[in-house]
Amino acid sequence: MVITCLDLEGVLVPEIWIAFAEAANIPELKKTTRDEPDYDKLMQYRIRILKEHGLGLKEIQDVIANIDPMPGAKEFLDELRSMCQVIIISDTFTQFAQPLMKKLGWPTIFCNSLEVSENGEITGHKMRVEKSKYTTVKALQSIGFETIASGDSYNDLGMIRASKAGFLFKSTDSIKAENPDLPAYETYEELLAAIKAAM
Repeated sequence: MVITCLDLEGVLVPEIWIAFAEAANIPELKKTTRDEPDYDKLMQYRIRILKEHGLGLKEIQDVIANIDPMPGAKEFLDELRSMCQVIIISDTFTQFAQPLMKKLGWPTIFCNSLEVSENGEITGHKMRVEKSKYTTVKALQSIGFETIASGDSYNDLGMIRASKAGFLFKSTDSIKAENPDLPAYETYEELLAAIKAAM
């Protein structure tokens, strides 16, 4: 039995931190896992900038409320879920993901959680497991599933390479150049066809 594992941001919805950086007019917050492979380092950097500007969870959630899935993402997901089980494996946080999951028709998502103080300040983050995408794919395989994976960033490469088939989707030129053996697609139609062929 096949489970398709998808990244969330950059694949199904726009990058949350980029949307927030634009809304708050803080260009430094545009840095994502496409730029910084070390997620812990990236989050510490983000938390420090939020603190400097006196911004917390509520301000980010207000921006997320206005983010819509990418055009065609829900239809792609609906079609894919009619063919196989799908799990979104994301390094985002439960406090960010819920409104987006509602707009995508409540797919299953495995993600992390933020540590938030009573006044709404983000003080830290708690990863579900180390290397969560790769670890999750290996765990699914250990209980008898075959996995197909797709994502756009450095933190997706582990699950893509560990799967029986893996694809880059809407990735950067540098990541594509560094991984020339990985098929790279730009449209949901292409990705759906590739997943179908790999089943």
